[in-house]
This record gives sequence, structure tokens and C-alpha cells, in this order.
Amino acid sequence: MGLSSFFKNLFGTAKDSATDLANQAESTFEQAKEAAAPYIDKAETFAEETFAKAKEASEPIIDSATQYAHQAKDIVSEYVEKASDSISDVIDSVKEKTTEVVSETKTVVSETVADVTEKTETKTDEIIDEVSDKES
Repeated sequence: MGLSSFFKNLFGTAKDSATDLANQAESTFEQAKEAAAPYIDKAETFAEETFAKAKEASEPIIDSATQYAHQAKDIVSEYVEKASDSISDVIDSVKEKTTEVVSETKTVVSETVADVTEKTETKTDEIIDEVSDKES
């Protein structure tokens, strides 16, 4: 009878300790998630603002290119075919450059969000490890 009590106490204590550790880890994870939320929000805000700025910056370029295209077409009306080809090239070039700027902005934003996410996950893992080490 003494041996069965010993094992019940031994495994009961281990179970309680494991439950407590799991509860603390869950609590710590929630705290880390809450602490990371502002950074994720900031990254999302940064991404939105950067995209909006890129869009804003590209609009005048497209407008200017369109105006230039109309002026060029009027000036070279006797060379309609050649002028049309040139205008198309200008518009395509502006569109391509605008697309590149937007693409680069999206890449920067994606990298920033990935970096913040990675740092958040790393910090969360560190906190969980600290809690685990303290419990050991």
C-alpha cells in the first residue's frame, strides 16, 4: 500500500506541475501576442501608407505622360504612325516604371511585415523558453 501511495503522489505532482507549466506558458504566449499586436498593427499601417504614397507618387507621372502623349500626337500629326509608336513606347515605359515602383514597395512592405513577424515569433519563443527554464 505504501508503494502505490508513493507512485500516486509522484505522478500526481508531476501532472500538477505539467498542468501549471502549460497554463503559465499559455498565459505567457497570450501576453507576448498582446505585446506584439501594436508592432503588427504598425507594420500593417506602414504597408498601407507606403502603398498609398507609391500610388500617389505615380499618379502625377501617369498624368504627365498622358499630357505629353497628347501634345506629341498633335505636333507630329503628319507622322501619325511613327508618332503613335513613340507614344505607345512612352506610355508603356511609364507604366513599366510605375509597376516597378509599386512592386518594389510591395516587396519592402512584405519584407518589413515578415521581419516584424519573425521578431515577434522569436521574442515569443524566448519568453516561453524563459518561463520553461524558470519552472525547471
